[in-house]
This record gives sequence, structure tokens and C-alpha cells, in this order.
Amino acid sequence: MAQKNIPVLDLSVGINPLKNDISRAIDAVIQEGSFINGPQVKAFEGAVCQYAGVQHAIGMNSGTDAIVIGLRALGVGPGDEVITSPFTFFATAEGINNAGAEVVFVDIDPATFNMDPARIEAAITPRTKAIMPVHMFGQSCDWDVIQAIAQKHKLLLIEDAAQAFGAQYQGKKVGNLGHAAALSFFPSKNLGAFGDAGMLLTNDAKVAETARMLGTHGSKKKYYNEILGYNSRLDSIQAAVLAVKLPHLDRAIQGRRQAAQRYHEILESVARVERPYVQNWNEHSFHQYTIKVPSTHRDQLKAQLEEKYKIQTMVYYPVSVNKLPIYQGSYQPMPVAEKVSGEVLSLPIWPEIERATQEYVGKAIKEVMEGL
Repeated sequence: MAQKNIPVLDLSVGINPLKNDISRAIDAVIQEGSFINGPQVKAFEGAVCQYAGVQHAIGMNSGTDAIVIGLRALGVGPGDEVITSPFTFFATAEGINNAGAEVVFVDIDPATFNMDPARIEAAITPRTKAIMPVHMFGQSCDWDVIQAIAQKHKLLLIEDAAQAFGAQYQGKKVGNLGHAAALSFFPSKNLGAFGDAGMLLTNDAKVAETARMLGTHGSKKKYYNEILGYNSRLDSIQAAVLAVKLPHLDRAIQGRRQAAQRYHEILESVARVERPYVQNWNEHSFHQYTIKVPSTHRDQLKAQLEEKYKIQTMVYYPVSVNKLPIYQGSYQPMPVAEKVSGEVLSLPIWPEIERATQEYVGKAIKEVMEGL
């Protein structure tokens, strides 16, 4: 097999056709001279509302800020517990803690990588205030079940939709399922900025008003601060870039889905490789295409793909959050999440990835696995 250099993500392929439009959008910001909370921010917030079907969209510095501010805007704080997944990026738990609340982990379903709804009720205590499901790798959680539990126990629901913007649950856009949703526009996301950026979505006008205050130093009126807040605003240049890219998001996600289907076919006959499971009511956005291989082989597979075949892969995530050093000794084991962390491997995927590239990846995986 001829060697290639295959990145885990190639952003340039999607950006190049939009370069002229993006340049014009950035030039308009420069000409306008309104770099913070300029008209581009308001326009982009409106476009996201229309796309996601929500009433309010508040631009922020990052998806992490959207979690912190979203929780605080919902009234979650010291003394409260928030249930979430241990199989996610640290920002999910970090945001809960930075809002003043305590993280309660619920183990995952090994097939979907999402929090297992059957385990949630056992984790609820009198201090539980909210549940924060994570739509892992772009696949929506089993929302109806989680929502029924939340309603039964009068709990708030905030979505960590950082990896799933554009995905759908039973025909409804992710981000419009709970009381609020946190989005990330980190450059590698399905809708990525040219730097850090995030957004909070909600249909609650009061939550939106509070979130805007929190993001602008706790003030509605400049220099008349009412609460302790943050400096967390989506800058106009990032909003302008994102506004150009948003109309192409559905096409990009369709490209990811097609790529995922090709991988599914290519890897069907490869022994000891478990392909992603997609629930039939779900429209997965495939932020990642993540396989599982035995933990005894995962690191060897990753190393050989890179060294011998020049194929880059990523491990999301090598350590479940409950086992991170910051939480050392604070939580009971999460056996499923901890096991999965030793098995997962995310393959190269982007909307425009070519079949020949995927076939090369598939053949390389087959060759390595046959030799292990």
C-alpha cells in the first residue's frame, strides 16, 4: 500500500470554496468598526434561532462559557447537583463546578457512548437540580426517556450539544430539546469558527435575559452592574465567519453521514472492530466516527496507523472524567466509561473525505488488526 499523509480532520477542504465570502464578511466588520456585539453578532444569533427553531440564541466566548452561564441563568448554583456523563470532554464537568454546583456522574451505554437513561433515577437525590446529557460524537441522547425522568422529578434539562449542532432527535434539532443548550464553535466542530466561540440556546426569555447579563459583566445597562458576571461575548469577526458557514452546515453533515456509511461498509468484515451504533430514531451528525477495538490492541493500532501508514487518529477520550487527577478519589468507578476509554479510536472524517482515502484507512486497519 502506498503511503499517504491523512489527517484526522482536513478543515481546508471545506473552507477553500468559502474563502471569498468569508473575506468579504470579515472586511465588512473591519469597515463597520464594531468588533464587540456588532450587527454581525445579532444577525448570526437570529440565523441560529431560525435554523434550530429556538426563540433565543446568545453568543459567547466558548462552549464552556455557555455551560457555566447557562446553568447560572437557569438558577443552578452552590448546593445543587447536576447529573451528567463521565464520558465527555472535561469542560462539561468543569462548567458544572464553575457554576458552583456538584457533578454527579451516571455511567454510559457502551453502544451509543451516551449517558445510560436506565441509570439516571438511582443517581437523583434531594439536591439534584438538573440533568445535563451530552450528545456524544454527534448522536442525540434518548431524549424522551431522559425528559420523562426530569419531568417526574421536576428537574431542569440543559443539553451539552457541543458536538451535535445540526443533528436531530425524531425530526427536532438538537439544541431545542431542553430548557437550554450549550453549543461550541471550536474550529474542529461541525460548524467551526476561526477561533474560540460558543452559544447558549433557550426558549425561555428570562433565562436568555439573565444569560446576556452574565456574559456582559452582569449588566443590562453599561456601567450599571447588577450581578457578578463574566466577560463572555461572541466577537463580530467570529460571528461573521460563522454566518457564512451556517447555510452550508446541513450539506456538510450530510457529507459526514455519507462518509460514515462508507466506513461502515468498508469495516464490516474487519475482525475485532466494532463500528458505531446509530439509533434508528436519530439523525447523527458524525462529529466523529469512533470505532471500538479490544483495549489490548487499541494503542498498537493507533501507533501503527500513524507510523506505518501515515494515518492520524485520535482517542476521545483516554480517561473518563471521574478518573481525572482533579477528581482523584472523589467518585465511585464508572466501569463502562472506563472500559470504553481504553477501546475507542476516532478515524479521519470530514464532509468532503474521498472514498479512496477511506478505503486506504480501512485496508490499513485490516492489515494491522490481522497482525495483532
